[in-house]
Amino acid sequence: MIHIKTDRLILRQFDLTDADFMLALLNEPSFIQNIGDRGVRTRADAEKYLENGPMASYAKNGFGLLAVTLTETGETIGMCGLIKRDALEDVDIGYAFLPKFWSQGYAIESAQGVMKFAKEVLGLKRIVAIVDPANAGSVRVLEKLGMTFEKMMKLSEDDIELKLFSVSL
Repeated sequence: MIHIKTDRLILRQFDLTDADFMLALLNEPSFIQNIGDRGVRTRADAEKYLENGPMASYAKNGFGLLAVTLTETGETIGMCGLIKRDALEDVDIGYAFLPKFWSQGYAIESAQGVMKFAKEVLGLKRIVAIVDPANAGSVRVLEKLGMTFEKMMKLSEDDIELKLFSVSL
């Protein structure tokens, strides 16, 4: 079980009890605009997304997207974790938070915890991140994490051009 603690946060593996949270997050207009529409419209869809996404990744890769919760209240506020995509040579870091938790340092804090886990537990030497060039907030987070812009790329032929950032661990 992956369990990462930071000053204010606990990052833990998702399970099916997180379906309502995932349904809300994946249908946030900001998630759809900046990350993409995952077609999750019902609680059953959210359970399937969790099973086929984060939970499948834990089993296959030993890592995946994690639920980010506030230490103080236990409230789930977002997700952050590592993803292995076929289109990328390196493991990439991803994150998304409910808008009411933006601009409070949670993305940086959780990503720092994930990067430490990637280096110390998984032994990764490098992590990348992909971001829509129009998502200025996410670009700032990546830069604050010490990541540098490497190149423009597409994950697939019909995808938009994305910025690829990287950092050595």
